[in-house]
Amino acid sequence: MKRPAILIVTLLLVVVCLAGLGAALLLHDGLSASATPTKLEAFLARYARQLATPANARSTVNPLQPTEENLHDARLHFADHCAFCHGNDGSGQTMMGGGMYPKPPDLRAPETQSLSDGELFWIIQHGVRFTGMPAFGHMHSDPQDSWKLVLFIRHLPQLTPRERMEMEQYNPKGLDDRKEEQEENDFLDHAAPKTSKKP
Repeated sequence: MKRPAILIVTLLLVVVCLAGLGAALLLHDGLSASATPTKLEAFLARYARQLATPANARSTVNPLQPTEENLHDARLHFADHCAFCHGNDGSGQTMMGGGMYPKPPDLRAPETQSLSDGELFWIIQHGVRFTGMPAFGHMHSDPQDSWKLVLFIRHLPQLTPRERMEMEQYNPKGLDDRKEEQEENDFLDHAAPKTSKKP
């Protein structure tokens, strides 16, 4: 066999091996969304996100200060729009988050807290492809909403029980939740139980 032919065969073998490794990584545990990404997958995903974030976005500084008003606005916004997947405490331990692949990150963890303000803002505005993180830039008519969320993400490690309780009032509720809440309020108000009249 001539040298060019050996190189081509060797290159083809390397490509086939890499494709097999990639398929094994992708298909570990089948295509189940309940699987946990491998450490290699997590590393590659973080690296790809870093490469995809424009350099000028990484260096952008938050124009807002963590005032009580800004943190309050962000806390309520997070409770209504973000906590469904991320949880009020930012842990990602929610029914929705548990069913995603990859799972929502713990926003209190060093991997998230070490991101620059500009990176967090960019992720909120543009989302993260191939994950459950949508782009909210088109929903936030004022970019300050996203900057306030960055302030709140920074505050999550110090979130107080009182703040969490306040957030629970702003979490989206389904019909069953609203009915249960109304029954509790009726009970607490000593209201007589409602009886349905039969025709």
